[in-house]
Amino acid sequence: MASVHSLASTVQQRLADALSAALPEAGSTDPLLRRSDRADFQANGILALAKKLKGNPRELATKVTDALAAPDLLKDVEVSGPGFLNITLTDRAIIETLAARAADDRLGVPLKANPGVTVIDYAQPNVAKEMHVGHLRSAVIGDALRGMLDFTGEKTVGRHHIGDWGTQFGMLIQYLIENPGELAPADAVDGEQAMSNLNRVYKASRAVFDSDEEFKERARKRVVALQSGDKETLELWQQFVDESKVYFYSVFEKLDMEIRDDEIVGESAYNDLMPETARLLEESGVAVRSNGALVVFFDEIRGKDDQPVPLIVQKADGGFGYAASDLSAIRNRVTELDATTLIYVVDVRQSLHFKMVFETARRAGWLGDDVTAHNMGYGTVLGADGKPFKTREGETVKLEDLLDEAVERATAVVREKAEKIGLTEEEIVENGRYVGIGAVKYADLSTSANRDYKFDLDQMVSLNGDTSVYLQYAYARIKSILRKADDATPAAHPELELAPAERALGLHLDAFGELLTEATAEYAPHKLAAYLYQLASLFTTFYDQCPVIKPRPEQDVVENRLLLCELTARTLHQGMALLGIRTPERL
Repeated sequence: MASVHSLASTVQQRLADALSAALPEAGSTDPLLRRSDRADFQANGILALAKKLKGNPRELATKVTDALAAPDLLKDVEVSGPGFLNITLTDRAIIETLAARAADDRLGVPLKANPGVTVIDYAQPNVAKEMHVGHLRSAVIGDALRGMLDFTGEKTVGRHHIGDWGTQFGMLIQYLIENPGELAPADAVDGEQAMSNLNRVYKASRAVFDSDEEFKERARKRVVALQSGDKETLELWQQFVDESKVYFYSVFEKLDMEIRDDEIVGESAYNDLMPETARLLEESGVAVRSNGALVVFFDEIRGKDDQPVPLIVQKADGGFGYAASDLSAIRNRVTELDATTLIYVVDVRQSLHFKMVFETARRAGWLGDDVTAHNMGYGTVLGADGKPFKTREGETVKLEDLLDEAVERATAVVREKAEKIGLTEEEIVENGRYVGIGAVKYADLSTSANRDYKFDLDQMVSLNGDTSVYLQYAYARIKSILRKADDATPAAHPELELAPAERALGLHLDAFGELLTEATAEYAPHKLAAYLYQLASLFTTFYDQCPVIKPRPEQDVVENRLLLCELTARTLHQGMALLGIRTPERL
């Protein structure tokens, strides 16, 4: 099979090429082809071209129509309105294009012409703290972006900028020194035990910190020891980090997400770089001293009193904050990882911070034409009532609890149909996990990242509507059809006339490569999710209107429709995989 297929193989691109050939003076003008409810496509680019050439758009449209020479491609071309072209393609062109797509292991998705290196900062939990619902979106969106970028040939590098540095660690470490044996070695516990240990130590140390002034002072001195590299302090700090990682991995495993240890690079990793970052910014004049602190000002960013809001690189007491860490990370990612693109999947409430960080990095020359940075700010996860997602007690919902409930609900849905299709208990459990986690991920990814969305498990695991379960069942239904058609194989029959539902499904399949390229370039997983939902919906219509197995059509019709089924299944499977969602073979 071919490993790479050009977008020129799509029927839409063939049409665009035919239109360009019919009017050489158009040059590189985009014909602006759009799907239409009046025909297969509408070409709107003639209006802009006529304006450019100072001609009459309807006359120009007629000229293009007369000059078109692609009988195998074009069934009908009609000039409409002020100069639109309504274009209907031949059934032969559609099915032959799909046959070529079926022979391509990349389903017509082109590799990037000039791939670069994209560093994605996502899934950023905090050491010694439980992951909650607020950590969900960063992990899910970042993982999907990575899957999409990898598939188009970009090299991606993950960075999990975990919170593993700061004042609270002085408190935790001092408590452990005074209460040895409270924390078990990381290799002696599982994820749940690790978090239980960390929670117990954190609560106990916080209670002492809040009630004992002498302990509070010792804890503050311990922060200084940590920052200065004291051996005993660093060893205890490492215990917290290692135990937290055991817990992190257990949660990410539930999310069906691979997190590599070498990509967990927390705030502590940039500790030694921060003094140099501050020095470079000050020496270049990008940052200035103000009331003893090293800051960067921005004329366009002002507070309520109309005074400039500064980015604080170094505090007056010499300490460094998030800005110094983030700027040092940019330097490291550009110089050591050769990054050409930086993507930050962070809460939208941090947008102002990253706007200032990116502008500072640009002024310092660390970002520019060759290296760009994007803040993928995401919205809030809301409850079904539209309010911030909390427990009945008003506490933030633990991510593990949320995932467990999703799997439990999904397993119940799978079990309802298990006996009918003969699923074993092992398959029920496995499919319940795939459906439950897929439901959580899809609900997130089908929403534009910068928007809030409601976390409603009843809706998420519904078999109807825009849910991953609907897509997974569509895939499983197709696999069932293909298994039952054991005496027929998918094959193209270009001489056959296609039913309307076949044409609609075929034209949507044709658009996969272009859609994925566009969604990846825009860092928009929700566009891929929307495409897949429409694909499943079109298949449902096709399934209802175009029999494949029962009642049995003619053999060549069966083979033609099996080709559509197989290509739909492969496209659903590939698209869902890029979003990090499994597609069980039987549901």
